Amino acid sequence: MPLAKALELAQEYDLDLVEVAANARPPVCKLMDYGKFKYESAMKAREARKNQAHTVIKEMKLRPKIDPHDYDTKKGHVVRFLKQGDKVKITIMFRGREQSRPELGFRLLQRLASDVEDLGFIESNPKQDGRNMIMVLGPHKKKTEAMAEAREAQAARKAERQGGAPADESAEEPAEA
Repeated sequence: MPLAKALELAQEYDLDLVEVAANARPPVCKLMDYGKFKYESAMKAREARKNQAHTVIKEMKLRPKIDPHDYDTKKGHVVRFLKQGDKVKITIMFRGREQSRPELGFRLLQRLASDVEDLGFIESNPKQDGRNMIMVLGPHKKKTEAMAEAREAQAARKAERQGGAPADESAEEPAEA
């Protein structure tokens, strides 16, 4: 249709004439409310950013001569981080004569990796970096999956606390005056 007729039609319906495909022969245009379109696309972008997961690297520091209870506590933190979908950087700090025995740190890192292998995998193998030995564990689950599971668990706990009562009790009972 000619441009003049398309513009006239757009004014008649109080809409905007928007060029969709400029390179097509003939160019493709569309009648739409452009302000509403911009608003809806901004809302979609905001929703996408809200659901986007940021990769976070948590760090756990250990020493080669760690007490079994302290090791269990640190392992519990690593497990929690991996369940949340975060990467974990484990650092073994060597001091003094410990530097001459890096195999102790390597064994400790391997033990920790084998203890949490059901939740995560070794993303970068242990390597000596001056006085420290570093290893990175990555989660099997993506951050978005972990966030979705956490939301479902939270909703289940909330429903359990309410004792199976309907979510909106005010809709069922008439208001008293």
